[in-house]
Amino acid sequence: MRKLMCKEFIMEFLSDYLDGTLTGDVVADLERHLRGCEPCVAYLKTYKKTRELTGRAGRVEMPPEMRARLREFLRAQLSKGK
Repeated sequence: MRKLMCKEFIMEFLSDYLDGTLTGDVVADLERHLRGCEPCVAYLKTYKKTRELTGRAGRVEMPPEMRARLREFLRAQLSKGK
């Protein structure tokens, strides 16, 4: 058993933890860390909610006028580089 640091939890394991792709030993270490670290619990809750909301948002189509303006802008930028 090793002691996890907050930075290690957030940077290395959070996404995999929520995806359920970690081994049992790592999950046990993370859950032990969460039992004693309120800042990480708060961060985990916020991160979960953010993933939930962005997952529900879905894809929004760009309006045709905006798509045309963006296309023209990109063409102009690309021709400047030639």
